Amino acid sequence: MSQKRDYYEVLGVSRSASDDEIKRAYRKLAKKYHPDRNPDDAAAEANFKEVQHAYDILKDPAKRKQYDQYGEVGVGEWGTGPTGEQVYQWGGSKVNVEDLEELFSSFGGGGRGSGIFDDIFGGGFGGGRTGRRGRTAQPVAQRAADQQQEVPVSFDQAISGTTLALSLSTGRGREKVEVKIPPGVEDGQKLRLRGRVPAPPGGKPGDLILIVRVRPHAYYTRRGADLHVEVPVSLWEAALGAKIEVPSLDGATVMTLPAGTSSGAKLRLKGRGLVKVGAGDRGDLIVTIKIVPPKSPTPEQRELLERLAAGSTEHPRESCPWFAGVSK
Repeated sequence: MSQKRDYYEVLGVSRSASDDEIKRAYRKLAKKYHPDRNPDDAAAEANFKEVQHAYDILKDPAKRKQYDQYGEVGVGEWGTGPTGEQVYQWGGSKVNVEDLEELFSSFGGGGRGSGIFDDIFGGGFGGGRTGRRGRTAQPVAQRAADQQQEVPVSFDQAISGTTLALSLSTGRGREKVEVKIPPGVEDGQKLRLRGRVPAPPGGKPGDLILIVRVRPHAYYTRRGADLHVEVPVSLWEAALGAKIEVPSLDGATVMTLPAGTSSGAKLRLKGRGLVKVGAGDRGDLIVTIKIVPPKSPTPEQRELLERLAAGSTEHPRESCPWFAGVSK
């Protein structure tokens, strides 16, 4: 099992830190290690996940109390082993339900019915089937398996966030639920609705996991917090330069097209993209230029274009590696 750092150490706070101090430390580190700020950085991604997990425990008063008293084992979760047996797992470790007495006795004699069992399992570790070595192992409340469903949202809803009234299949039949879609949600992102899957007899409910599917936009595409849009321009706008109108999330905006801009050129409008999750600032709007020649030039336009071609001393393909030795 790999050695994990203390959750307080991960966030860089003392064990007596207030809730506000923990929240401020989390926000600072989440901003520092967020994948949007560290693309293709595996170490930053690992740090981000570690910070998120530490905060998930310490922001919850009950889980923080369990962690302070018993460490990581106190905030583990129940799962199912490969042969269907109940296991208790934390960090990279897990233990069969029948071996829990030995595990918790290592905390000072804390076996079944002791304070540590009551603290961690809330009295739900009672009941009786016979385990190995002749002990009576107590049945653990079964937890319903989590269920997944896909939820379609529009591009605009994914960008701005919204609350949707959905009719979902939760195991009780169709159920109307309100789902909050956070701003900046991405296609394929998962949202967890806790306790929406009905519990088995004497057990605990599972979670409904929604997989967000973002419908394509008419003209925007998205890469992280940056928005991309293709803007057509005329031949003379590209050659001479112009002020052109482009769409943005803040409404139509005017940008300068430099003279001599080539088709496929990418121009960047800083801060006109999406709000970065956990950061507060915004990505950029990337405008890709597409030069559109006149489809049916007038005789005058054709004459001007022919004069331009005849007087040109430049060749658009002369920089290509395969151009050498080819005449105009």
